[in-house]
Amino acid sequence: MAIAADKNSDLFIDGKLVPGGNGRYPTINPATEEVLGTAADGDAEDMSRAIDAARRAFDTTDWSTNTELRVRGIRQLRDAMKEHVEELREMTMAEVGAPRMLTSAAQLEGPVEDLSFCADTAENYSWRQDLGVAAPMGIKTQRTIAREAVGVVGAITPWNFPHQINLAKLGPALAAGNTIVLKPAPDTPWCAAVLGELIAEHTDIPPGVVNIVTSNDHAVGALLSSDPRVDMVSFTGSTNTGRAVMAAGAATIKKVFLELGGKSAFLVLDDADLAGACSMAAFTASMHAGQGCAITTRLVVPRARYDEAVEAAAATMGGIKPGDPTNPGTICGPVISERQRDRVQSYLDLAITEGGRFACGGGRPADRDTGFFIEPTVIAGLDNSARVAREEIFGPVLTVIAHDGDEDAIRIANDSPYGLSGTVFGADPDRAQSVADRLRVGTVNVNGGVWYSADAPFGGYKQSGVGREMGLAGFEEYLELKVIATAV
Repeated sequence: MAIAADKNSDLFIDGKLVPGGNGRYPTINPATEEVLGTAADGDAEDMSRAIDAARRAFDTTDWSTNTELRVRGIRQLRDAMKEHVEELREMTMAEVGAPRMLTSAAQLEGPVEDLSFCADTAENYSWRQDLGVAAPMGIKTQRTIAREAVGVVGAITPWNFPHQINLAKLGPALAAGNTIVLKPAPDTPWCAAVLGELIAEHTDIPPGVVNIVTSNDHAVGALLSSDPRVDMVSFTGSTNTGRAVMAAGAATIKKVFLELGGKSAFLVLDDADLAGACSMAAFTASMHAGQGCAITTRLVVPRARYDEAVEAAAATMGGIKPGDPTNPGTICGPVISERQRDRVQSYLDLAITEGGRFACGGGRPADRDTGFFIEPTVIAGLDNSARVAREEIFGPVLTVIAHDGDEDAIRIANDSPYGLSGTVFGADPDRAQSVADRLRVGTVNVNGGVWYSADAPFGGYKQSGVGREMGLAGFEEYLELKVIATAV
């Protein structure tokens, strides 16, 4: 694979690998702070050419109607990624700082296999639905509902789970018949750029259908929201940026999908195995250095057992040492950048200012002179009004909050501008399910259940987003409905 050999990547526009108008910029290994290589730095003109290629491919080819071609192309991409999975794994650990163990799941192999769901859905989908004959206003009419591609999709993705999020947009958008311009995060350009190489070398996907513009300038990605040639924007990232995407898209009344932030709660009921639940919460908050929008970062526990809960969480979290992502035993790798490490540290400093204390962690590991590492940290002594309990930190930080029974636990969980995910642990499954039913979130884990799956929709309530990704609902986000009424 070229990207592993020469440690440089290019833009992918209209079926060709091309340089960026702004030259190149370095991509950094967050575990070592070493420069891995460079990525093409696209500019506004590059983005315009990519949008034009996608527009032309949608308007002038049969891509949107040739289901067989789309299914074949998606499966070819899946197979090419599987063929190069070990090279992709090394690249992902180096560029993302993703622990090796996660590359066997949501950081790489899971999303690659999820492309099968996209291809199978397109192959078996009912693109037309017969509503039968009726006589509205006395006119005998045959009615049909047709489902068609939206058009040109602009996809803007973050750095935390790049393969998962890139493919969760690319797969269903292509399966539904759209063309796409992908703008990945500046921190992880290679994970996106490699898709251009694989598509060019291993698939029958026509030129212009997929375009990938890496850039160190966030403003280049923002052009997708305002350009009238783009029919839909699919964005995953922070809530603040999501607001800007929605506002920019309003000028052309674009269809907008947003998967945004979270501050999810892990509720421990008073009949639960407290130590086991708190240990799981601590482990979850430490994975990939807490860099997941759906990770539960508020541990809500019975007030009468608060100190015990803090101790149990700290025992687990304090035993998880930030380490080399390439080590099979590493759970918590680095955060993505120095900027992000400083941001997390600012929240840890704020926790003390707000009157909290650290049961473990609290800063940079003493044994790590290089790399963007933060110790897994348990914050105690604060309630749900604290900023560290309300704002998304995106680091290995767990805040423990006391509740006074099920009603109070539900209130605390829902007392958030976000509504992405949640967890409920309780010995009585009916009681736990009843609590889960009242959480205003898009996904709920009850007693360790796993909601991540290709056929399950993912998304949130409130300021966690608009729409759903993955599953049939995620596929249908990329479709329009047309009613065809024919007089008979």
